[in-house]
Amino acid sequence: MMKQSLISSAILTALFSSNVLAADIKGKVLDQNNQLVSGAKVHLHGKSQSVTTDKSGQFTINVDADSQLHITKNNYLDARLDVTTNNGYVTVTLKPSSVESIVVYASALHKNNVEMASPVTVLAGDELKNAAKPTLGETLKGQPGINSSYFGPVSSSPIIRGLDGPRVKITQNGLDSSDASRVGPDHANTNESLSAQQIEVLRGPATLLYGSGAIGGVVNVVDNRIPTDIIESLSGAAEYSHDTVSNTNTYAAVLEAGHEGFNFHFDGVSRKGGDYETPQFNLPHDEHGEDDHHDDHDDHDDHGSEADHDDHHEEAPETANKVDNTYIDSQQVNFGTSYVNDHLTLGLAFGRIETDYGIPAHSHEDHDHGHDDHDDHDDHDSDAHDDHDDHADEHTEEAVYARVKQDRWQALFNYSLHNQWIESINVRAGYTDYEHSEIEHGAIGTTFKNKTTELRTGVEHRIGEWHGIIGYHYSDSDYEAQGAEAFTPATETKSHALFLLEERTFGDFTLELGARIEDFQLSSLVTNESHHDDDHDDHGHDDHDDHGHDDHDDHGHDDHDDHGEFETIAYELDMTNFSASIGGVYNFAEGHNFSVNLSRSERAPLTAELLSNGTHIATGTYELGLGYEIEEGEIHFEPQTIEQETATNIDFSVRRFMGDFGYTVNVFYNDIANYYYQQNTGLMYTAEHGLEEADHFHEGASPVFKFVSNDAELYGIELDAHYRINDKNRVKVFADSLTAKLDNDQYLPRIPSNKFGVKYEFEHAGWKANMTITRYNSQSNITSYETQTNGYTLIDTSLRYDFEAQGIDFVGYANIDNLTDELGFVHSSFIKDQAPLPGRNLKLGLRAYF
Repeated sequence: MMKQSLISSAILTALFSSNVLAADIKGKVLDQNNQLVSGAKVHLHGKSQSVTTDKSGQFTINVDADSQLHITKNNYLDARLDVTTNNGYVTVTLKPSSVESIVVYASALHKNNVEMASPVTVLAGDELKNAAKPTLGETLKGQPGINSSYFGPVSSSPIIRGLDGPRVKITQNGLDSSDASRVGPDHANTNESLSAQQIEVLRGPATLLYGSGAIGGVVNVVDNRIPTDIIESLSGAAEYSHDTVSNTNTYAAVLEAGHEGFNFHFDGVSRKGGDYETPQFNLPHDEHGEDDHHDDHDDHDDHGSEADHDDHHEEAPETANKVDNTYIDSQQVNFGTSYVNDHLTLGLAFGRIETDYGIPAHSHEDHDHGHDDHDDHDDHDSDAHDDHDDHADEHTEEAVYARVKQDRWQALFNYSLHNQWIESINVRAGYTDYEHSEIEHGAIGTTFKNKTTELRTGVEHRIGEWHGIIGYHYSDSDYEAQGAEAFTPATETKSHALFLLEERTFGDFTLELGARIEDFQLSSLVTNESHHDDDHDDHGHDDHDDHGHDDHDDHGHDDHDDHGEFETIAYELDMTNFSASIGGVYNFAEGHNFSVNLSRSERAPLTAELLSNGTHIATGTYELGLGYEIEEGEIHFEPQTIEQETATNIDFSVRRFMGDFGYTVNVFYNDIANYYYQQNTGLMYTAEHGLEEADHFHEGASPVFKFVSNDAELYGIELDAHYRINDKNRVKVFADSLTAKLDNDQYLPRIPSNKFGVKYEFEHAGWKANMTITRYNSQSNITSYETQTNGYTLIDTSLRYDFEAQGIDFVGYANIDNLTDELGFVHSSFIKDQAPLPGRNLKLGLRAYF
């Protein structure tokens, strides 16, 4: 008993050490000219909360053990200072940085963007507010190595180094967004850029902390819905803006308050706008009454080059200067509360999103494709969407809009121990209830639902000279789809994972090691079909009702019950994914470093890649997953041994981040074994006739694309350079280049165009102005079913003025996007011909801080 008591006492002493030695440390932060720095963030290593220097550059922070202060401020290098409880007053001097240095929450080890072994981009502060768009893809697409899938401006997901969808994990405060944006490009993600504090993009595999869905990278949206600092007063901000290109009005607000460690947070965004205008462009065939509306996949000679239309039609092509059915009506609110003291942070948050948005180029084979009624869209403005069921009826029958609802709960527990081994214990948990309905003729045509439970826990520790985190990650996603576009069956996906990340410093070199082992389980009910010999004309497609395609009877399947026999298979996929990385950062001179990171990451196929079997209306194709085979004109579920997609990625980065001139150059090579992609089978599909050869298909047929696997390689370079001419003028240059091929030398589909840009910034006496010129090159590296996309140049400008009135800080701004009204087509878009980029847009806004 005495031995057990001694052990228990030792454990309790380690976990809950007394703070009788606690003391307040005061200090000030200076710049290189000994001028006081206000707004610098002072964080005590091992704790979740921080303090901010006041207008006099002063701060006070509680320290209860020997520790380290981490001081950060935009445009300055991070500073770290070892402190003890005996320190009474400290002075910290920050050195200027030519590259903005920001702590990356997704790194898990309090590292900033210039310290990480793997490349990272962070948008924060005013830069983020000015760049904020309705979707993450459009917000981030100007960054090197990042592009947008672009299914119109209201549905656009990030593409990182040519990878998107199931290979890019999108998270909110480190937890999965849990929407359906990875199922189809017309499904918008549910992350709001305007309410975020910062958005972090981790390039390359980031599977160690975030799972196999992050084999291509991570986009982490950080907000303060659960406050982690002690808030001692009432503060907030409000913003209004208006976009002329779509007559969109946006309202945003944030409010925070606190008392004796108890904090409250609220933020909300409301956005309402109409269809967006474009420079005049030629409508593709299906947009003005032509029957051949599948050129998007099989006959792309007209993509990105309107002049080619004259070769295909004797009459002049019909034109448009607006993309129909691209309106948005969105509301989002987040409420959060927390309790924070010297050791503990405990918080809970709830968020709700309700969004209606039009889906461009979304049509059904039985609908009227005439263009005569499209002029009704001219009357769309921000007041036209109060009742979207009535709104849809005002358009052609093919107009479809999405209604998205999401409830999201998040919880946070963090306990800082400050003993010799364990620094902190962190637990994040989330529950998301997501529903995406597509409204046709005023009724719900298809509904996608996803309920996700997620838990992530980590223990930050120091063992000898090693500093790291060990953790457990659990996720359970219950997905189902019902309706005409339900081309995937209901599926439950679970994963359990253990991960470890460690670092150690050897002089000027920091070594990073990481590993993750993940048990991935996917279960679903799949319907297989066999046919009698004399019934092959129906081509094996009468099983779709059992796939959750409740209304496929309306598409010609009501007479198939007499033609085949069905069996329902309880299918399960169980894989163990292992990922590991080794990397390092070498500070070879003051303000310079070189980093290298080698990683190997595995992932299993997701539902759409594995079990798709149906018409995907958004892309105009009939999709088949890896588990299906086509035999003698029939589709059979015959899952073979499916191997993990395995990426071996190496990154090299060189950075200069001190002084007036700075740069970051990233070079990467990604070798992916068993890369999952869609291959054109050369067959066509109709509900009435099933599979047909492409040379004699019936009207309204969709090309059949099947997921297959093959080895692929992606490699490229990214550049981001800054030069501070003087206190008023600064120039930035950025560029990226990507090559993506299969091992047979065929290019992957929809490879983003290379881009090159120059940005000039001017600042004086409260005025800030900038101009950005970005050249998107033509894309001729295409697959057999694509055509070249012409290049284009975008010029964006902005002007802002900071002023104070009645004790409130204001920012007034005017942005002009696409100043020259350039016509641009996005090669990475599924609907590039139907939805060019917006034309000239004037955005006026006012932001207030109190």
